[in-house]
Amino acid sequence: MSISRIGGIIPPIVTPFQQDGSLDESLHRQEVRYMVEKAKVHGLAICGSTGEGHTLNTAESRLLMEWTAEEVQGRIPVIASIITNSTTAAVERALAIKDLSPAALQCTPVHYLFRPDDEAMLRYFGDIADRSGIPVIIYNVVPWAYLSPTLLVRIMREVPGVVGVKQSANDMQAVADLLFLIREAGLEDSVRIITAVDSLLFSSFQLGAHGAIAAILSAVPEWCVALWDAVQEGDLEQAQRLHDSLLQLWHALSAPNLPANVREAMKLRGRNGGYPRAPMPVSSPEQAERVRSALTLAEEGLS
Repeated sequence: MSISRIGGIIPPIVTPFQQDGSLDESLHRQEVRYMVEKAKVHGLAICGSTGEGHTLNTAESRLLMEWTAEEVQGRIPVIASIITNSTTAAVERALAIKDLSPAALQCTPVHYLFRPDDEAMLRYFGDIADRSGIPVIIYNVVPWAYLSPTLLVRIMREVPGVVGVKQSANDMQAVADLLFLIREAGLEDSVRIITAVDSLLFSSFQLGAHGAIAAILSAVPEWCVALWDAVQEGDLEQAQRLHDSLLQLWHALSAPNLPANVREAMKLRGRNGGYPRAPMPVSSPEQAERVRSALTLAEEGLS
């Protein structure tokens, strides 16, 4: 699949767990169908941070990719996330799903305490891409293994299988720097810069980000698709209204148990995201009320 198909609104969907921590196949399939057929998103990301990918094993990741691919049926790209702590584990996870044809892998640096140096970072992502044969998008989110825009562009320039960056960590300057640097390097047609700055999707799209993979997309995918469309069509007044509503909601969602709060927003909008996986707690009553209030205010602002 050409990377040109990777773009727009790509929700990193929650992984629906049952109360005992097992996967809920029915709810997962239901959410995938909703995203594709009702919300009309441009792609899906599974097993990411919002999907609590750090808690999944290889067999579970394989099952989620199987169920997703069966429901999507090639209609939109599916990006599979890998959050592991070694090259061996990352390659194992990638090879386990290769036959299911993910559009790309979204890979974090290792998330344990020991940061590889820059040369080891380059080899890490290069080895995953080379040994799996699947395009890699670097998920730049781990605070103690953070990659500078300069290093990210170097990796994309020197490693053919690395085709993009998902820039997170609330770092809007990094999004801007990456978009500038890929133009300077002549890479603008061969890589994807994806924003994960939930509070500034509007600004990211205006700067030229190729799309978004961010938690808020999974809470209110329709609003995010509408924002993307408004920016692409130059309707900045509508885009501003949507930004204001999304910003209010993001303030209510943002917390260490973010995936649980995304589920709370889903529930209030008629979708069942299951439970978070222990030890992550469900939304507290206070958090649930903040999400409910933010959704109400946001809906009023869009009416």
